Amino acid sequence: MNILYLANHLNTGGITSYLFALATGAKQRGHKVYLASSPGGLAPKFVEAGMEFIPIPIMTKSELSPKIWISLFKLLPLVKEKDIQIIHANTRVTQVLAYLLARLSGRPFISTCHGFFKPRLARRIFGCWGDKVIAISEQVKEHLTDDFRVPESDIRVINNGIDIMRFSSAGPATKQERTALGLKDGPVIGIIARLSDVKGHIYLIQAMALVLRDIPSAQLLIIGEGKMKEELVNSVRDLKIEKSVIFIPTLSDTPRALAAMDIFVMPSLAEGFGLGAAEAMAAGVCVVASDIGGLRSLITDNLNGVLVESKNSVALAKAIVNLLSDENKRKALALAGRNFVKENFSSEKCAYLTCEVYSECLKEKP
Repeated sequence: MNILYLANHLNTGGITSYLFALATGAKQRGHKVYLASSPGGLAPKFVEAGMEFIPIPIMTKSELSPKIWISLFKLLPLVKEKDIQIIHANTRVTQVLAYLLARLSGRPFISTCHGFFKPRLARRIFGCWGDKVIAISEQVKEHLTDDFRVPESDIRVINNGIDIMRFSSAGPATKQERTALGLKDGPVIGIIARLSDVKGHIYLIQAMALVLRDIPSAQLLIIGEGKMKEELVNSVRDLKIEKSVIFIPTLSDTPRALAAMDIFVMPSLAEGFGLGAAEAMAAGVCVVASDIGGLRSLITDNLNGVLVESKNSVALAKAIVNLLSDENKRKALALAGRNFVKENFSSEKCAYLTCEVYSECLKEKP
């Protein structure tokens, strides 16, 4: 079948990672893949993988933006020309675009809900969810049914897919690679996430100040960009731990960055799935995460990782110190985490189940 994926941008992030794994899997299954989005740093990666990229001016958060209509009139003739059979939206803005595109072209569309939406009136009245909705975790499914009254029969739970080979084959970071990241000798605690308040960086920074009392050689590697950067840098300075915290912008080679970490931390306040944690687990890095949302579907406490109370810096510090002080436990949890992700969250499984949803929609469409 011919599939059109819609996204706001193709910069580094969870949705872009999801799209690349899914689109690659769909292509490997013999489907023709098109991708419409505002350009981004990773657009060439999709093109190199054999997908046709269609640039549209959809970089907006407004459901009423004229950019949606401009994108609509650019895509409508292409949908017919390329004989697109299914449209797949991945953000609220692209859901609106997909709804209009589907109404005017007669093609079915689905959407993936990657997290939790604020229950605004517009979303309640004009859901634009599509013929089917993919929820990336059971917690997201409950959010859709409870907060937006999406019929349970229209929802399919399909966890994000991880390219297991890409992450598991990285191997330990070399001394040169650690130096390139600004790291010295000593254990590394890391996080890869956009610098947003919902990701909980501030609690990790506060925990780091406590960790250093017990393990002075510990280092915190914060990878990502976002509006919280200045506030987080100021917090590090106020706590007088500048020498132990490294900020670097987003990296395209996530596996190599993970290979330098002893512990990956995801102290999020809300998380639909926790793709960053899943990738760290696939890379064989022990994960400490908040006991919330989709992270509970990934981690069973003290079995394949560690869960701590959200917004609790003291508990977070205690978990980190305990793991850095017990190498055997850390390695055992890391191995269990890798095996769990390999068995349950492969990109092949995600692509297979999603393509099944496409087929279901095509059979139901008159």
